[in-house]
Amino acid sequence: QVQLVESGGGLAQPGGSLRLSCAHSGSILSTNVMEWYRQAPGKQRELVTSITSGGLTNYVNSVKGRFTISRDNAKNTVYLQMNNLKPEDMAVYYCAAVRKYSYGTFRSWGQGTQVTVSS
Repeated sequence: QVQLVESGGGLAQPGGSLRLSCAHSGSILSTNVMEWYRQAPGKQRELVTSITSGGLTNYVNSVKGRFTISRDNAKNTVYLQMNNLKPEDMAVYYCAAVRKYSYGTFRSWGQGTQVTVSS
């Protein structure tokens, strides 16, 4: 059973930065894709960014140029560097690990970490 532990959330001022970490309990190389989602109060969970095992990345338009996803395979950890934070970035951020098989796709979730953007 994959366990993911997020950390790094907290309070930042508008324009500030935070770096989230997601530690994978096993080998991150066993996953096909690592993802960061966020969910704001009263809103649906949103895919923010993803990174494949080969290092390909995707971002939702609202964070392009401000957020950067990266992975350290040796540390089995994925990071989300968030710069120029805006109030609309405030949400609970979740890490997810995706494994794809011929018979289906499986996604494991972390417990989430709160990001608050406020002056």
